[in-house]
Amino acid sequence: MKVRDVMSGGVISIDRRESAAAAARMLRRAGIGALPVTDGGKLVGMLTDRDIALRCVAEGGAHLSAGDVMTRGALTTSPEAELAEAARVMGRGRVRRLPVVEDGRVVGMLSLGDIARASSVEAAAALAEISSPVLRLSAED
Repeated sequence: MKVRDVMSGGVISIDRRESAAAAARMLRRAGIGALPVTDGGKLVGMLTDRDIALRCVAEGGAHLSAGDVMTRGALTTSPEAELAEAARVMGRGRVRRLPVVEDGRVVGMLSLGDIARASSVEAAAALAEISSPVLRLSAED
């Protein structure tokens, strides 16, 4: 099965120059937890509600832009990729949402829920990898 068969279309994104507060409002209105961040229509990162809480609110950075707060180097997949491979990318990267990109532009989003509805085997494998314990460093490290 291909990613295009199960991905969500009609992706809401935000330009990197928009404010982090505007991004938070978009997340709330749409009832979602992540936004692709673009520059001239091209994907440059991902912005999650967690990014806003930890990098903006906790640091008192109400003036920050989406580009300041986003996670750079977002993992992506292609609409033509096999679903199992996309699930492996999500598992290795420990992400629950994966932008689907074609020619540098976001054409969809693939979530763990999308994979679960399509194939419980791939979803279970991805969830196991995403949820596996992370090595924690002490404050001295």
